[in-house]
Amino acid sequence: MSPHAQTARSETARIADQVRRMYGGSAWHGPALKQLLAEVTEQQAAARPIPNAHTIWEIVLHTAAWLRIARERLSATQTRDHTAEENWPAVTGSWPDALATLEREQHELDNAILAFPDERLGAPAPASEPQTFYILLHGVVQHIAYHAGQIALLKKY
Repeated sequence: MSPHAQTARSETARIADQVRRMYGGSAWHGPALKQLLAEVTEQQAAARPIPNAHTIWEIVLHTAAWLRIARERLSATQTRDHTAEENWPAVTGSWPDALATLEREQHELDNAILAFPDERLGAPAPASEPQTFYILLHGVVQHIAYHAGQIALLKKY
């Protein structure tokens, strides 16, 4: 894509591209989340090599939850705080189910970002912490990067 074509894209399209890169690939920092998870076994995902730290499985469910929460905030009209159970969902189902949930939530957030009007990015997002939709969506990118780093380290154990 030419530099001019990149500039012509909407801001929400550029943000969606960054979320896709962090999740699916061509991330500037290194392996994207999906790449890191590609060869993780159910045993690795459930392992807790660092006492009192989250497992890869827990981190995947947490990341999926925040992709959903961010998507819901894009269309919400009032603030709704998330519960502790939403923040760190209990590990249930199978490891492939957890990966499928993450994939689905990323895809649904991508669609929601692309449908979100650029002119609303500076508006306050319905969250308990003061932030705009712009900050919310860039926070999603940062959140994926943070947890991808944790997963990369946990895979080394």
